[in-house]
Amino acid sequence: MAALPPYVGRLGRSWHYGFRILCGLILTFLMAPVLVIIPLSFNAEPYFTYPMPGFSLRWYADFMASDVWARAIQNSLIIAICTTLLSTALGTLSALGLSHPRLPYKTLIMGILISPMIVPLVITAVGMYFFYAPLGLTNNLFGIILAHTALGTPFVVITVTATLIGFDHSLTRAASSLGASPAYTFFKITMPLVLPGIISGALFAFATSFDEVVAVLFLAGVEERTIPRQMWSGMREQLSPTILAVATILVVLSVALLTTLELLRRRNERLRGIRS
Repeated sequence: MAALPPYVGRLGRSWHYGFRILCGLILTFLMAPVLVIIPLSFNAEPYFTYPMPGFSLRWYADFMASDVWARAIQNSLIIAICTTLLSTALGTLSALGLSHPRLPYKTLIMGILISPMIVPLVITAVGMYFFYAPLGLTNNLFGIILAHTALGTPFVVITVTATLIGFDHSLTRAASSLGASPAYTFFKITMPLVLPGIISGALFAFATSFDEVVAVLFLAGVEERTIPRQMWSGMREQLSPTILAVATILVVLSVALLTTLELLRRRNERLRGIRS
């Protein structure tokens, strides 16, 4: 933490440290449920007591050995990977188009593209159901992938657009003047410079798809259970500590994704010369 300047008075110092203490208390309050779930996932008994009578990995073993959870993992990975690929491609192309200085109605197009982030998810899921049902896209993985692509693309658009703000378009014009095709210019010049934004958007799209449950409840059938839907069903039908083990694994995965995003952000700042 950087030291305060010597001219800061007592009131300024009190606000400086008091604000940080307040933020720490709020963060602790928000993280308290997670801090409770993680230890309980190692409980040796099938009931929730604190302090715990003993530590065990039995619920993690049940998760790994269960065919139901294995099918949920498979479905979640298939949907999340396909969603990430589609969202990254569509979001990157959209961001490149929005970066064009002469694009008409840029604000309107941007608003439409990020609208899935603004509209309540329940309303979006209901609209997807009524749109996909006549087309036969419910009760199958393809419909869920399309729905998650619509939800994940805005994250790619935002991150890639933010990366393109400081992009020097004279590089692409120079490449074109030397005879390079648009595809060659993109893969050799544009993509290496905006790659941190593309990867960040892809990770956000993956996390959004992997953790999404509302659209799955509307569009998926019995065989298309994902990890969040299986957790939802488990909490409604039979509350088991196995759900806590799955939640702990998802928390670890989320922390790993956020750490990767932070490293990519810092790398992007170093490339731009913001940091030494």
